[in-house]
Amino acid sequence: MRILLAVDGSDNSYEALRILTHLARAEQLILLHALDVPQPTYPMMMPEVARDIYTTVEKEMREDGERLLDRMASLLPMNVGPATKRIEVGTPSEAIVNVAQETGTDLIVLGARGLGPIKERLFGSVSHRVLTHASCATLIVTGPVRSIKQILLPLQGPDDAGAAIRFLTTTPFREPVDLMLVTVLPFAQPLWPAGISVTEAMKEQVLQSARAFLDDVASKLTGLGYRARSATLLGAPAPMILHEASKLNPDLILMGSRGRGGLTRFVLGSTSHAVLHQAPCPVLVFR
Repeated sequence: MRILLAVDGSDNSYEALRILTHLARAEQLILLHALDVPQPTYPMMMPEVARDIYTTVEKEMREDGERLLDRMASLLPMNVGPATKRIEVGTPSEAIVNVAQETGTDLIVLGARGLGPIKERLFGSVSHRVLTHASCATLIVTGPVRSIKQILLPLQGPDDAGAAIRFLTTTPFREPVDLMLVTVLPFAQPLWPAGISVTEAMKEQVLQSARAFLDDVASKLTGLGYRARSATLLGAPAPMILHEASKLNPDLILMGSRGRGGLTRFVLGSTSHAVLHQAPCPVLVFR
């Protein structure tokens, strides 16, 4: 597995580095730091002066970035795989996505930073953009992680299930993990057009179909060597997933994504938006 670790010196950036302890040894590990060098924008400034200022600022930022990468490299856990350091100039989210695509990265790891004084864990603009545009799996680290043993895996349907199985086939975690598969049937919301009643028999058929779907996925994951169990939940998807997370207290939430017009359903959809922003643990989004 090829891993790209994006670092910016924030606390969660160091936690993102530490989470490598729980991931499978990387075939290649790239430590990336992006330099978002500000452009001088004074209207009356001579172009030559603007270039000199930009060059000076970039040089100082590059030196700081090199020191940061050296410090991060010195803190890497043992046996994480061969590591290289890389500095790119440009918008951080674009640099991360471009380098990941250029190097054939399988997993991007980066920290999330809270915005403002509110207690809810919010994803910063960089991590949100990376989640939206990256073509590979992305792990957002929101705080300290002691281990990765219990994983909550919400599934919406066969597409998510297929992508989850493909991702887990790569054996991305260092130690064995327990998977809790859940799917949420939104009976609190209209499943059919207004005016069409839903009988208990129809509801039971839907529940049976959902359970059979999860049982089939669990069986396939068990065949891959995972310990898997499942639960079918009723209610509004986002609150039910978060409620299950509060009960299970997982080390990680594993979620799927499907592109829609260049955007990502699980990142921008109302359900996933709420889960991503209120998750009590890191979130790994697979493609």
